[in-house]
Amino acid sequence: MRSASADAYLNTRVSLFAGRLWPDAALDALIAADESVVTGELAHKGLTTLAPQGEQAGGSLEQRIVAQVLDETRVLIRPLAGGARDFLSFWTARFEMSNVKTLLRSKMNGERAAVALARLTPMGAFGRLDGEALAHAEDTGELLRRLEAGPYAAIVRHARRAFEQSRDPFVLDAALDKGYYEGLVARAQPLETRLGAPLRGLMAALVDRINLVWLLRYRFNYSLPPAQVYYLLIGARYDLPAARLRELAQLGSLPAVLDALPAPWRARLAGALDIPAVFARMERAGAEYALHVLRSDAPPLARAFAYLILRERDLRALRAVLRGRRLGLGAAAVRLALQRSPESLH
Repeated sequence: MRSASADAYLNTRVSLFAGRLWPDAALDALIAADESVVTGELAHKGLTTLAPQGEQAGGSLEQRIVAQVLDETRVLIRPLAGGARDFLSFWTARFEMSNVKTLLRSKMNGERAAVALARLTPMGAFGRLDGEALAHAEDTGELLRRLEAGPYAAIVRHARRAFEQSRDPFVLDAALDKGYYEGLVARAQPLETRLGAPLRGLMAALVDRINLVWLLRYRFNYSLPPAQVYYLLIGARYDLPAARLRELAQLGSLPAVLDALPAPWRARLAGALDIPAVFARMERAGAEYALHVLRSDAPPLARAFAYLILRERDLRALRAVLRGRRLGLGAAAVRLALQRSPESLH
């Protein structure tokens, strides 16, 4: 397709998909609704496979949610080519990196290949790894060598080096996460130059939030030294660039870190007493910005990325509701798990 027709297709498809997003009131209503109402609402939002009878489609609830994200991404990338297609496709690689972690943990624990394979999330057309062959690697070292010869070589190479220095599985996981997001940033930057503020703003909200929450967790939950904390953060040039992150990693408490943030961040996080509260507020701010981009005349790729961010946030909230219903949890407990505020989506 020519660029104009590709843009028109993508804009139309995003606008249609946007009608599937869930206002907070609609999510809240599901918590105590009759099963037939839940099934009807899920069908109306294009989520029939998530209804209880949707288990016939196979896979866990988590796997069915991922399948939904992959299916919608497949539709959105249809008219795209080059860097734009690569960027949105790589957004789905987060799920395949989770498969990499599953394979590595299984190998470290000495589990049989069949056990690991049963836990892998099917990636469909987005799959780039041969899970069967990887699951049958002789040991962790061979598995890492096979991964380094594959499509995620750069990510795995840096993670292996970090793991060899520490022999800590947590550091291996953290280094894989860092490598993935740096790959996403590298794919986004040429597009940010061309498409401008909307895409850059979405990436800044995502990467800065992740870096801040990781910094707080690594420093104060896991008591990692500042140098190691800084090493495990995503390299980027958004509102929290490298020099600022290095300074923040040196500070000795959560309040000290929050007090040292840029003024708009301090206002947004005023009164946050713990890391989950920081995460919830930053994610809410990112969702509000994504909703602004989605409803604007931003470039179609930015609107598509904004939709995917919001859709996945919705699906995580739905997972909390559906699991809460299945476990018979009270409404208050489910609402706490949602971590959404009334003003985040309207």
